[in-house]
Amino acid sequence: AIHHLCRSHHLQIKSFTTVVQPREFPINASMLGRTLASSSSRTVASAAVARLGVSSPLRQTRGVAAVASRLVIDNACNCNSTTQHSSLIDSRSYVTTSSVLFASSDRSEPSNRWFSTAAAVADEPTEESTSEDVFVPTPERKYKYFQNVELTPEGVAIIRFDNPDKKYNTVNKFLRDEAMALWNDEIHNSSNVKSVVFTSGKPDGFIAGADIFDIQSVENKQDLVPFIEEWLNFFQHMKSKDIPMVCAINGPALGGGLEWALWCDYRICTDSPTTKLGLPEVKLGLLPGFGGTQNLFPLVGLQGAMDMMLTGKDIRAPKAKKMGLVDQVVAPASLEKVAVDTALGLAEGTIKKSTPKKKSLMNRFIEDTPIGRNMMWKKVEEMVQKNTNGNYPAPNAIISCVKYGLEHPSGNDKYRFEREEFAKLAATSESEALIGIFDGMTQMKKNTFGELAHPVSTVAVMGAGLMGAGIAQVSAEKGYRVLLKDRDDAAIGRGESYINDNWGKKVKRRRMTQYQYNKNSSNVVGLTDDSVSYEKHFGNADMVIEAVFEDIDLKRRIVKQVEEVTPEHCVFATNTSAIPIADIAEGASRPDKIVGMHYFSP
Repeated sequence: AIHHLCRSHHLQIKSFTTVVQPREFPINASMLGRTLASSSSRTVASAAVARLGVSSPLRQTRGVAAVASRLVIDNACNCNSTTQHSSLIDSRSYVTTSSVLFASSDRSEPSNRWFSTAAAVADEPTEESTSEDVFVPTPERKYKYFQNVELTPEGVAIIRFDNPDKKYNTVNKFLRDEAMALWNDEIHNSSNVKSVVFTSGKPDGFIAGADIFDIQSVENKQDLVPFIEEWLNFFQHMKSKDIPMVCAINGPALGGGLEWALWCDYRICTDSPTTKLGLPEVKLGLLPGFGGTQNLFPLVGLQGAMDMMLTGKDIRAPKAKKMGLVDQVVAPASLEKVAVDTALGLAEGTIKKSTPKKKSLMNRFIEDTPIGRNMMWKKVEEMVQKNTNGNYPAPNAIISCVKYGLEHPSGNDKYRFEREEFAKLAATSESEALIGIFDGMTQMKKNTFGELAHPVSTVAVMGAGLMGAGIAQVSAEKGYRVLLKDRDDAAIGRGESYINDNWGKKVKRRRMTQYQYNKNSSNVVGLTDDSVSYEKHFGNADMVIEAVFEDIDLKRRIVKQVEEVTPEHCVFATNTSAIPIADIAEGASRPDKIVGMHYFSP
């Protein structure tokens, strides 16, 4: 966020040094000033520290009190300009309690690039910034990124990804090094291992993708070429063992996670709503770099592969099975057992390895004949131009990689071409900007307010019209108990019919199971003013969402009615588009519990 702000105000970061302070010595403003201020820039840095108001000890993060960024001010700059910019940073609330950055004002160079793309992140520090937090192997936990390998009596090795520091597993250079050591020590040279199952030790996540910091931390993006080559060498080293590898997926398998799965011989995923597969790199201005542009299209066909890579869309389990991306779809509870049985069957020859799905006559013409391919590429390029207007280089690079692979099907040249194109894209301002947007959106999704004083389990929705019914629908889908209230049975009936019709369409399109439909339906309780039990139901409400007409008198009456029957902690959220919240809260007995919570059409 600081990088974005500096860039928007034409500030350029010349260089930085991480300063790690032991936890016994918390950093304060004066210490930070002494640490950061060199003889040539002491006044400037001290002024910036004072202006930022860093006086309390910085928050400790995993054994390290703070990581402060030191800026070397190369060009002449006076105290007033730096103080002004630090004030901008402070007023925009972009400085966290564990990261401070100073920038020099330099408009003389017309560069549009940041000089540094690495910064400390308070809640998710990079490995480099937490070097003191060294993993110590124990017999119960030999690896940081994996649970201990389990070998069944039949010779199936179960390798479970499990990074205890994160909600979802991600692939990074440290995981790769540990995976290589694990593979060599326990798999590659063992005659007892007949097949391997890759799965996750987390209940609802496989691998959510590659760690974006691996890209951001590389100053010269051409250095990514040998970095990716090491990954490819590792995957091919695994393949050289020549034993069946099965990938068992529950939850997200995105980016590098799906590319790992593509190197396996067989893929099984669950029908869980959290399971999704995709290659979303194009959304970051990049392309799949671990062999994805070469390994996907032989499996699902050119048209399916290009659609996945050029849009970055998520593929749910039913469609993944239909297009040949996975071989089986099972319930989450049976995933590991089915995967182990399949791995053993592959090793013993009772189950055949995954093969590309048979193409229809039309698809064979489009994808496998020169005339058909020319027509397809023309259409693909027209769609890319229409959607990007030539402003994004990643889609065209993806097309080039696939074409190169078709022209050079054997050998490793196709992978070399892919990683070289990846490095070129990583150096573009488009990729840098898209990664910045992604990072900002990720940070915005985090709860920075601490533990909930009153967790929400029951939500009441006032108004069963189009908006109210839609809010009730999405709330019930998230697992909340929903009280849907309107003036009479006819209004409630229309709202419930709208909700059930939408769920019925999802079931028909296989986007929802009948079990989920039944479960969601049971979460919705219809109530009216005449309902004998409505006051008792509302006595358990943790939040009330009002979605009635834009009539201030009506909204105030509803506030009064709700306050009479709900508990003290209940929050009243109005979905108003234009009426000031303070006006709605006028005359309320608990005005501090009234908030605005506007939904766009759910």
